[in-house]
Amino acid sequence: MTMFSGSRRNLFGKGMCALAAASTLPLTAGAAASATPSATNEALIRRYYGGWEQKDWGVVDALLAEDFTFTSAAPDDHISKAAFKKQCWDTQSALIEAFDLERVLATQSDAFVKYLCRTKSGKSFRNIEYHRLTGRKLQSIECYFGGPGYPSAAEAPHTPARR
Repeated sequence: MTMFSGSRRNLFGKGMCALAAASTLPLTAGAAASATPSATNEALIRRYYGGWEQKDWGVVDALLAEDFTFTSAAPDDHISKAAFKKQCWDTQSALIEAFDLERVLATQSDAFVKYLCRTKSGKSFRNIEYHRLTGRKLQSIECYFGGPGYPSAAEAPHTPARR
């Protein structure tokens, strides 16, 4: 165990000074620009999930870049658009009733989405997805499953999320 000399008040004061100094450092132009919220990209993300709900591959396909990749623990490691259609769309789209987009944080170049997916069988599951965007297209999606044993972990019927 490491021992620190000095009082907690002294350590706290030093930590506050370090935090204050760090907050004065300028952001690089790229970091500031990429962190700017984007209503356009949020709308694109919402159209993407709408395509899933409507069972319309044309909508989804039009939003994916030609060199689009999808990654998840399923295991899908940077699979192509064609593999995504075959492995994900063709096997899952008919099972999905709706996406409740609980949180969409979109910037100029990426977006984080937290959703509750409701299935036609009355089950539900929650995921987080990270989307990279380029030129009004989805360049890539990384899906982080919300529970152990996905997708069969969604055994209970859907109950509305508390707000």
